[in-house]
Amino acid sequence: MRTLRKLKNLLTPALFRGKHDYFPRTLELHNGRKTKPLFSSEEMNRRLNRIRTYMEKNGLDACVFTSYYNIYYFSEFLYCSMGRQYAMVITDEKALTITPSVDYGFPWRRGICDNISYTNWRKDNFYYALQQQLQSANTVGVEFPDMGASLHSFSEALPQSKFVDVADAAMEIRRVKSPEEIDIVRQGSRIAELGAYAGIKTLHEGVPEYEVVIASNSTMMREVAATFPQIDIRDTWSWLQSGINTDGAHNFPTSRRIQKGDILSLNCFPMIAGNYAALERTLFFDHVPSDRHMELWEINNKVHRRGLELVKPGMRCGDVARDLNEIYLENDILQYRVIGYGHSTGVLSHYYGRDWGLEFLEHVDTILEPGMIITMEPMIVVPEGKPGAGGYREHDTLIITETGTENTTSSFPIGPEQMIVKN
Repeated sequence: MRTLRKLKNLLTPALFRGKHDYFPRTLELHNGRKTKPLFSSEEMNRRLNRIRTYMEKNGLDACVFTSYYNIYYFSEFLYCSMGRQYAMVITDEKALTITPSVDYGFPWRRGICDNISYTNWRKDNFYYALQQQLQSANTVGVEFPDMGASLHSFSEALPQSKFVDVADAAMEIRRVKSPEEIDIVRQGSRIAELGAYAGIKTLHEGVPEYEVVIASNSTMMREVAATFPQIDIRDTWSWLQSGINTDGAHNFPTSRRIQKGDILSLNCFPMIAGNYAALERTLFFDHVPSDRHMELWEINNKVHRRGLELVKPGMRCGDVARDLNEIYLENDILQYRVIGYGHSTGVLSHYYGRDWGLEFLEHVDTILEPGMIITMEPMIVVPEGKPGAGGYREHDTLIITETGTENTTSSFPIGPEQMIVKN
């Protein structure tokens, strides 16, 4: 009996493997037809040509992108991770995405390039798929900031390859926008204004923050869908912060109810596929509760207006920040500044895409040039218990032109004369 049990234990794994050997490690799941892309084939080829030119100049056999933003930028497929791994492989001859089979044909339909799906019957199938595509690649560009511990697994899967960081190079390619990208930002700004008006219309005493957000979101999502019926409708969001909740620029809505005299921060972000637009304004509900609140609001608006004047081609990002600091210093409130004065836009969301080389911060030496798009958004926070307590922030989106800027959200009201809401 003991001998039979031992024999059973030895045979069971082998029998199990035999039953499941038919499960492939990768699949070609070209289901249906390619969808209409957001960008033209000329635009997408321009992007691929730019990274391939960089690869040729720097002796790279391939690039493997793993971040949301670079996979989307070069393929027009924006993934939903759910803890799984994604990649885009670019060589001088091919471009394809590597995605989990749970997505089935969606990545192929949505992307402008080819696609290979990997199954999860074995835990290393993602790396197996990479191996199949990169067998002869000696030097491979990857995104070090995005990879973390997975770089070790990449090295084990591709022992013949040397890995170099191309994150900054890809970021610089994304930084200067094409005419098609600029048009998307203009549309996004228009839709953001619609969302902001819908949110303001919903403001009443006693209404919770989340109800304002629902009104804003639904308005923007419907308009995104009507304007771009061929894209995924995803990631559009709003924030309405009130009272103490205005202290964080990225605080999500709560059940706090609006009260008369509340300081408010309304933030609208319509997402056109993976492309970001934004509009943010400080408001007060019914009245401004103190002279100090009004004074701080007006100072922050002065900083905002000065920022709009400064931004132009040839200006250094750090110089903009230092100039704006002076206004806060003159009014003895620089200590309340908590963020930079603006950041890049484009392929960006609250969970991916920040261009750390294009921000209005003192240490950033990037010089503005036509085609860049950057925000102007000064913010100060006065802690609870101090006169004028609350967070004050304005936000406009600026396209750098040959002669100056185009403010895509300039038509939306701003400041004490127009943003005291009396619904």
